Amino acid sequence: MINELTPATRTRGADTGSGAATYAAARPRDVVHLVRDNDTQRIGLMFDADEAASLPGVVSSLPPCYPEWLGDHGFLTDHGARFPYIGGEMANGIATTRMVMALAEIGAVGVFGAAGLAPAAVEHALSELSARLSGRRNWGVNLIHSPAEPDVERRVADLLLAWRVPIVSLSAFLALTPTAVLCSAKGLTADSSGRVVRQTRVIAKVSRPEVAEQFMAPAPEEMLAALVAEGALTESEAALARLVPVAQDVTAEADSGGHTDNRPLGALLPALLALRDEVAISRCCPPVRVGAAGGLGTPSAVAAAFAAGAAYVVTGSVNQSAVESGLSLAGRELLAQADIADVCMAPASDMFEMGVSLQVLRRGSLFAGRAARLREIFRAYDSLESIPDDVRGQLERGVLGEPVAAAWASTRKYWEQRDPREVERAEREARHRMALVFRSYLGRASRWAITGDESRRADYQIWCGPAMGSFNRWVRGTFLEPVSERTVAQIALNLLEGATVVTRAQQLRTAGVNVAPEAFVYRPRPLA
Repeated sequence: MINELTPATRTRGADTGSGAATYAAARPRDVVHLVRDNDTQRIGLMFDADEAASLPGVVSSLPPCYPEWLGDHGFLTDHGARFPYIGGEMANGIATTRMVMALAEIGAVGVFGAAGLAPAAVEHALSELSARLSGRRNWGVNLIHSPAEPDVERRVADLLLAWRVPIVSLSAFLALTPTAVLCSAKGLTADSSGRVVRQTRVIAKVSRPEVAEQFMAPAPEEMLAALVAEGALTESEAALARLVPVAQDVTAEADSGGHTDNRPLGALLPALLALRDEVAISRCCPPVRVGAAGGLGTPSAVAAAFAAGAAYVVTGSVNQSAVESGLSLAGRELLAQADIADVCMAPASDMFEMGVSLQVLRRGSLFAGRAARLREIFRAYDSLESIPDDVRGQLERGVLGEPVAAAWASTRKYWEQRDPREVERAEREARHRMALVFRSYLGRASRWAITGDESRRADYQIWCGPAMGSFNRWVRGTFLEPVSERTVAQIALNLLEGATVVTRAQQLRTAGVNVAPEAFVYRPRPLA
């Protein structure tokens, strides 16, 4: 019993004081018995089952609450995971193989950040992950939508399928593509009961209902037919693909770092949950699971996502500050100083000509302002040659750090190796040549943050959402405040344990128990 903690509130064996609820919330794995006092009608708490059973006012009991039980059990089964938690795929290898392995080891799901990497670098990572995580299913690799380079998107997809990566996490897709369908349908078989068995489990991260709907339904017939015609799929695989959604899991990506529509999770998640049910009924296909991402930097935020119906949660920004992150120490230290409002939107390198933006860290870097200036110039002029001398001087001194001619020369050399067709197009189209030069700065800015290039520190592009600021506030004064102590395992375990405490506190409050505000507070501590 807990009467010794708050003796003044003892009422016929049950503790009705708010201190009892705080004690109970801090121990969510204990069974708690709810007892109504006949005189005051208040709900008190007891831990001793025998003593509780002897009292006439027992209302009910709360069973143990574990982090493993916060989400969808099917997610754990399908992905061979212990926790309904994914460490997201920060691009350019910031979500390193080391990070993926650390998350997989604790029973979470880790996804390698393959976006922005050359296929050869992706294959090197696949070799390492396949060797170290052989037999495990709780890991995957990102496939990002590349509208400017569809061939690269397909080459990476072919690698993931050839290496039989258990999870392919699709991100930044503006619409369903044949490559995404190929990842979903390749290797489909049926077991003895007729149930469709997936070789590759697809998780699609989306922020718009109209895009989510495409992944929640079976693949379009025309895409399947085209893939069969080119020999990428068999007739049997296409037939089975008509029976299941493209994705097995769809992540509602709210206000996050990187590519984002800045949607509030409280608005986006319920919309996608309702859409999931509509699509399953109208298309006669199994319903997908819907997870949550964006803004998840504290236990309360994680608990709220699960309470709203999320099957799993995905963290991203907070993991960039971890020791396993591919970001430089200088970049990680900048992240550790960020507050909630220290983020803003800036042009995206991969979708620059489409006007797409992504969310980055503002504090400690001039990147966002300089990137915005590039977009202004791109919209105002038709070519590098048409830029007035005074504007050109500002561009060279204040952004590029070199003459425009030198910037084009290095850009041309890069594309001659990566895709010579881009150089051919740039020679025909002056505006595309200008876009390539500007995209070169945007792309290299993230590399400078990864390598820790001190000469370009003011240009660091660090993808970051407001969750980073809320995380920093939460860990202030605890063992997780120093960057050197931030491991992805401790970040994940503390967020999940804290979410369990918050969930138990809310259970007690909705049961009519007097719950003090401190019952909802969980401070990080080293967890095994």
